[in-house]
Amino acid sequence: MRASPHRPLAARGMLGALLIALATVAALLAAAPAARADTLICEQYGSTTIQGRYVVQNNRWGTSAPQCVTATDTGFRVTRADGSVPTNGAPKSYPSVFNGCHYTNCSPGTNLPAQLSGIASAPSSISYGYVGDAVYNASYDIWLDPTPKTDGVNRTEIMIWFNKVGPIQPIGSQVGTATVGGRAWQVWTGSNGSNDVISFVAPSAIAGWSFDVMDFVRETVSRGMAQNNWYLTSVQAGFEPWQNGAGLTVNSFSSAVNLGTPGPGEPGPGEPAPATSCKVTYATNVWTGGFTADVTVTNTGSTPVDPWKLSFTLPSGQRITHAWNAAVTPASGAVTATGLAHNARIAPGAGQTFGFQGTHSGTFVQPSGFRLNGTACA
Repeated sequence: MRASPHRPLAARGMLGALLIALATVAALLAAAPAARADTLICEQYGSTTIQGRYVVQNNRWGTSAPQCVTATDTGFRVTRADGSVPTNGAPKSYPSVFNGCHYTNCSPGTNLPAQLSGIASAPSSISYGYVGDAVYNASYDIWLDPTPKTDGVNRTEIMIWFNKVGPIQPIGSQVGTATVGGRAWQVWTGSNGSNDVISFVAPSAIAGWSFDVMDFVRETVSRGMAQNNWYLTSVQAGFEPWQNGAGLTVNSFSSAVNLGTPGPGEPGPGEPAPATSCKVTYATNVWTGGFTADVTVTNTGSTPVDPWKLSFTLPSGQRITHAWNAAVTPASGAVTATGLAHNARIAPGAGQTFGFQGTHSGTFVQPSGFRLNGTACA
């Protein structure tokens, strides 16, 4: 008897499954965005754009020794940092990433400069990677000026020292302490000869944080070092090295400026923050490349909240893929969770819980700066 020209059913099934699997892999590869190659920058003031909205700059201004940074998809790392300068003077450079305008170099799509009185919020997040064999600070710079300036030095510089290593200190002298963004800070003020500087120094190193830039602007205005009709020109994060610095890394950075007058319960620049009337707990389960978050928002006020909207900013590199018990939009950046029909009301003393699953890259950092219908939460 002649052999059948057809394959057995089991073999055909296995071949079909293999073809389907190969087609699925091909479709996923086609849909996946092409990875961006890291960019090495060694020019003194060289820069490049990341994420289509931020600028990474080498910014070597205080030394002639070579310095290089490598821009990544989400931040940058200091690849080379030769030379040193005296620790009782200015640093040798400020490799950094920024949103806004710096010496006529403006990041794509930025809405800065923007007048302080017209900014409703400015959510931002940062994740740092530190080294121990250098003298440096991890500094976050916020620049203010009486005019919408896009070139040269601004009138007031706000510095947030997330970390400092070695015998260095901010410009001027310590004038006290303050609680800003729910954290305690040493406060220093002074002048470097071309602009005023107010520095907020963390008592211990902070590796990552999500916060509202306007909290620090309000504190600066309240101390008379800026005015409500001034302009925010740029938001920057990086390092000031005095000695060495290779290996320092900004793992991720995000910055948004939401224009408009502050909503109900939100303070304007220079105004005190409203009394807290809500509390948020944020429980996570994190694994390589992914996470889930269960968020509970509690109404600690004396009146019902109906309907409710909880706004916060996801750190750079995080993206929501699925949510439950709330509509959460957009999938990344500054997001808003809105209660559904069955849980749109939060009675006094009660809470509502929602959750979501997402992806992340780099070091995982929890968001902060939660606001319930415009009111800051604890």
